[in-house]
Amino acid sequence: MGIGNMGKVMKQVQKMQSQLAKIQEELAQRTVEASSGGGVVRAVVNGKQEVVSLYISPEAVDPDDIEMLQDLIVAAVNEALRRSQEMAANEMAKITGQFKLPGLF
Repeated sequence: MGIGNMGKVMKQVQKMQSQLAKIQEELAQRTVEASSGGGVVRAVVNGKQEVVSLYISPEAVDPDDIEMLQDLIVAAVNEALRRSQEMAANEMAKITGQFKLPGLF
């Protein structure tokens, strides 16, 4: 790889870093939601994989079956996290997929 190509590569890497930082900021503002138990438990997660809200319907609360509620919470949170990761991966792929570095790929 010659000096000219190295300069192109460096410019592309800098551009990609800038775009990735912008995407990460945008993802922090975007959310996904998942539910379990027919909607009695809902979790909302942002693009940074942070739980931003959790809704539990009063009908889901049975003092005699706390384990069921725990399972519903875990299921909703895990699905919301999975969706958030998928959303982030899709957005990142839009950036990384457009760069073809000469001599490397």
